[in-house]
Amino acid sequence: MIRTASTGRRSERRWRPSAPFDLALTLSPHRHGGGDPAWRRTPDGAVWRTSRTPEGPGTLRVTAGRGEVLGEAWGPGADWLLETLPSLLGADDDVAGFAAMLARLTRSGDPRQARAAAFVAGLADRAAGLRIGRSLRVFEALAPAVLEQKVVGREAWRAWRFLVRRYGEPAPGPAPEGMYVIAPPEVWRAIPSWGWHRAGAEAVRAKTIVNAARHAEKLERTTEASAEASAEADRLLRALPGIGVWTSAEVRQRAHGDPDAPSVGDFHLPGIVGYALTGRKTDDDGMLELLEPFRGHRHRVVRLIELSGVRPPARGPRMAPRDYRAF
Repeated sequence: MIRTASTGRRSERRWRPSAPFDLALTLSPHRHGGGDPAWRRTPDGAVWRTSRTPEGPGTLRVTAGRGEVLGEAWGPGADWLLETLPSLLGADDDVAGFAAMLARLTRSGDPRQARAAAFVAGLADRAAGLRIGRSLRVFEALAPAVLEQKVVGREAWRAWRFLVRRYGEPAPGPAPEGMYVIAPPEVWRAIPSWGWHRAGAEAVRAKTIVNAARHAEKLERTTEASAEASAEADRLLRALPGIGVWTSAEVRQRAHGDPDAPSVGDFHLPGIVGYALTGRKTDDDGMLELLEPFRGHRHRVVRLIELSGVRPPARGPRMAPRDYRAF
């Protein structure tokens, strides 16, 4: 059931998902650090998110309860945010197909596949509200993904906060204090070198984002909900200098809702996946081999493993964040 209404500058939409889902769990991949200016969860359980839509900047507030979702939006992009709300929350996600895959693997007769499938099925039961949604905004997923290349999270999130606040604009409507909307691609193309330096992003990542911003319009046209659209996005993204398989996957997971885009090239992920499925750490090739039976849902399986908290024993100190502003 869908009902929409407009009240002054505020628009709203009520949507009833076909199955129970977890709001924060589904939207958390779009959050980049605890101080993300474009994402906030308030004590009342609402998730706030800003976006630069095709219609302009907008603020979205989402709450869920009693089997119904309420979306409230403000700004020029409000109607677009409400129109695409079900896709953001995973209405297009093939959860039933994933469950059927796990059942088939459990009955496959291959003991290793059956054990892995049973383990993953248990994780899926524990995170039954997880959905792989799609934001339909490629550049908004791409910029923070590039900032997160080959650095620790705190370093990347600090740069993201600075750049969004410095070059973006305050969120429309009654958004929580400190929320901003990401700047449009043409503004990112014009950020001076000293702006990147103050953010703590070195020249390589800055150049990658600036170049991607030049092709943003073409990239945004790839957001259909299909494997073919995600494959085309992968081709276009990886044709850009500085964007490889890891960055492409991170973008497609969020913008396209691709459940089969594992983040190959992540420093920690192969060890986590290998330990969870076999009790031993592995490398990227080993991770892909373990995930192959789950093709079509490999990213979903990785996400479930990450949420499980299963981790190999720590062997050394964590990598310390760098601060390019001091260079």
